Amino acid sequence: MKTSKDRILTTHVGSLPRPPDLLALLEARETGQGFDETAFEARLARAVREIVEKQIECGIDSVCDGEQSKISYTFYVRHRLSGIGALRGAEVDKPPQTAQHRDLVDHPDAAARMIQLRGGVSWFAAAAVPYCTGPVSYRDRRPLDTDLKNLAAACAAAHPGEAFMNAASPGVLTKFVPDRYYKNEDAYVEALADALQQEYEAIVGAGFILQIDAPDLGSARHNQYQHLSDDEFLRIAERNIAAVNHATRNIPPDKMRLHICWGNYEGPHTHDIPLAKVFDTCMRARPQALLFEAANPRHAHEWEDLKTANIRDDTILMPGCIDSTTNFVEHPRLIAQRIANYADIVGRERVIAGTDCGFATFAGQTNPVVPSVVWAKLKSLAEGAAIATDRLWGRAA
Repeated sequence: MKTSKDRILTTHVGSLPRPPDLLALLEARETGQGFDETAFEARLARAVREIVEKQIECGIDSVCDGEQSKISYTFYVRHRLSGIGALRGAEVDKPPQTAQHRDLVDHPDAAARMIQLRGGVSWFAAAAVPYCTGPVSYRDRRPLDTDLKNLAAACAAAHPGEAFMNAASPGVLTKFVPDRYYKNEDAYVEALADALQQEYEAIVGAGFILQIDAPDLGSARHNQYQHLSDDEFLRIAERNIAAVNHATRNIPPDKMRLHICWGNYEGPHTHDIPLAKVFDTCMRARPQALLFEAANPRHAHEWEDLKTANIRDDTILMPGCIDSTTNFVEHPRLIAQRIANYADIVGRERVIAGTDCGFATFAGQTNPVVPSVVWAKLKSLAEGAAIATDRLWGRAA
């Protein structure tokens, strides 16, 4: 993993705006309506080149493919794993209450406004819902190999400082790909870990940093497991970390980063479990770097809690310095202040400036931050990192 002894580096969490014509092709693939695979593959390769170039133009050091090929950071697995069935209509279970964030249950008017503002994702109603309907294994590497090839080609042309690729954690898939086969969540998580091991190792084998997206360590507390106590949830989080560690046992820690978030939506977030409560669990994960929300109003204060936390000596902190749910563009000086808070805790060489979450969690036109503002935010992130560099290394401002 790229670090620096003379400046603050920048990165982000992963998903970035997809161009409208690529969105149309993704929607056709998910709904089965007039999908042209040749056109999709050609447009995808071009989109990845464009998105890598755009990140470099904004001043981002560690870039990715923006998850351009994926309809979402979890649903993509139905194109890669066996045992994942696509169900429609009456076959689909009625969503349990735990599908709704608990803070939005408390504030139904906020939930209604969110639905109204976003207007729904166009492909979602027509697309099949993924379920686990049989034994899980990695059946088709072609989509992964395509992603690896496209990112490698884009990096060869644009020469970024470093590139990473996202993959879902075993734990998060228990929410987005409900189990109808194993009937035991522990067994399901274990099977997912065994299957995802191939994807994890392939990403690192291709020369990229592996990012494991694990909102099951954060947002799952106030949706999927909202009926449990904190202690009961932490036992589940420990199980999920054990699954990550099992699946990554052959990968050096410095080739991996772990992302935890509390749900990438603008809502009350009044039931988010504090970072301090899950931090020790996160520190038991093998990945060297931790990306976490640190810019939004519900979590921006938590840098103070890390002053007394048990942080591993080799851990790289990648705090979110810009909010991924608002169209405010953070001032570079505010970003520099946020970076300094963490540098004071672990040292300037162990902080990389990041984002709270992705900017295009689901493919569609309804993500909260509009594309032009996404790029403005990332440019401001790089400017803030430059200011922090001058301050932390004692250079003239």
